[in-house]
Amino acid sequence: MSLTRISRIRRAKPIAVALSAAVICVASASASVAAPDPSGAQAAAGQWVEQIGTYDSLVSPDYDGMVPISAASSGTTLGLGTFDQLDGEMVVLGGVLYRVGTDGVPVKVPASLTTPFFEGIRFQPERSGPVAPGTTCANLAAAVNALSGSDSGIVAVRVRGTFADLVTRSVPAQRPPFAPLSQVVAAQTVFPLGQRRAVLVGFRTAPDLAGTGAPGLHLHGLTADRSAGGHVLSCVAGSDVQLSVQRAEGVRIHAG
Repeated sequence: MSLTRISRIRRAKPIAVALSAAVICVASASASVAAPDPSGAQAAAGQWVEQIGTYDSLVSPDYDGMVPISAASSGTTLGLGTFDQLDGEMVVLGGVLYRVGTDGVPVKVPASLTTPFFEGIRFQPERSGPVAPGTTCANLAAAVNALSGSDSGIVAVRVRGTFADLVTRSVPAQRPPFAPLSQVVAAQTVFPLGQRRAVLVGFRTAPDLAGTGAPGLHLHGLTADRSAGGHVLSCVAGSDVQLSVQRAEGVRIHAG
């Protein structure tokens, strides 16, 4: 597998280290440890985000699945992404992989499916705290930065509780030649879920890792009863919402 597709990364000052023809590590400029060895021994401790593809490559656009999700998902308990040809939204909770299609219903799927983009981590939250009632999803990034004590690098995020107004989406599968992501999103199916208990998971990616993941805070989620979910468009926190964060040293990008 060529590394061309995973090296289209606009970055300010991250440290990129090629561990092999199949894995590249991209560390935040503020990373405090050395890049993990190719065996993944350090990554198993949850310090690194395991990734397939990059956001830059996805929006180029290139929606073809690169490798099976299992190439990077072993040991991860929290994550998100999409599937071959953008066929649905991916949510990883408790190590279980879900696909949310345009019917809005989460379905458990195997890690043998291929993906053009996946991010996952063994989630071991370093800090947790309440989210002020009425906080919107648009304002959660500031809360993540405050709780994690950092506005750089990449932070794994879990937000759970009751949301007063939760809205998610999914998109239909695409066929080549691929339309730009902006056009795909224009045809998205939106799910206004209203007041629901839910778990939202994802990553906050800062400018020093631009191009690896979606810029800012990127969340996917599932309702507590696992009856609905998808890519989170908006939300309003209720009185019991808790935010948990885990800073990562960077991302390990797998090409095969």
